[in-house]
Amino acid sequence: MKIFLDSSDVDAIRKAAETGLVSGITTNPSIIAKSGRKMKDVIRELVEIIPEHISVEGIGDTAAEMVEEGLRYRELGQQIVVKVPMTMEGMKAVPILESKGIPVNVTMAFSATQANLAMQSGASYVSIVLSRLDAIASESFQLIEDTMIIKENYGYTSEIIAGSVKTQNHLLDCLRAGVDIATIPPGLFDLMFKHPLTEAALAGFKKDWAKLPK
Repeated sequence: MKIFLDSSDVDAIRKAAETGLVSGITTNPSIIAKSGRKMKDVIRELVEIIPEHISVEGIGDTAAEMVEEGLRYRELGQQIVVKVPMTMEGMKAVPILESKGIPVNVTMAFSATQANLAMQSGASYVSIVLSRLDAIASESFQLIEDTMIIKENYGYTSEIIAGSVKTQNHLLDCLRAGVDIATIPPGLFDLMFKHPLTEAALAGFKKDWAKLPK
């Protein structure tokens, strides 16, 4: 499972990218707004850090607006992936952008039938936003499993993104279901490296090393 960061914090992204374990970045207008900077300025900086995948979302409502925004964002880097919403207009935009060689990430899918439509449209990526489902007590893990079954049953090629994953337990659910990608905040990425037994063992090694004759 590939790890994407869900952030616009350039310093945190750069630090995580140095591990070689971050495969992409996902952004949206809300995430960029938190930075207090212009979207294009943030994207240009991210393009220099992340070579594989940067999902960028516009605010267009119609298919034509989404395509126009997508063409503009793609000019910022060949790793730019255009996010479109899971709407009828969004699904109209998908094949247009994909036919122009611009990969699309369909976002805000909250049901297996929506995910099916997004995959059927030919989108390169389909994002299921888990944190919003959990907020309304919906079974996000069941949706992940159902989506992966649908993908396998019909031979769809879209990569499934578990978006806005907030806990290590959710990450484990994604791994069990065979999700292609999980998007997580930088703080959770840092936590993935930690375990009390690892820390205790390393502390013990250092303590024993200090006892050796110098």
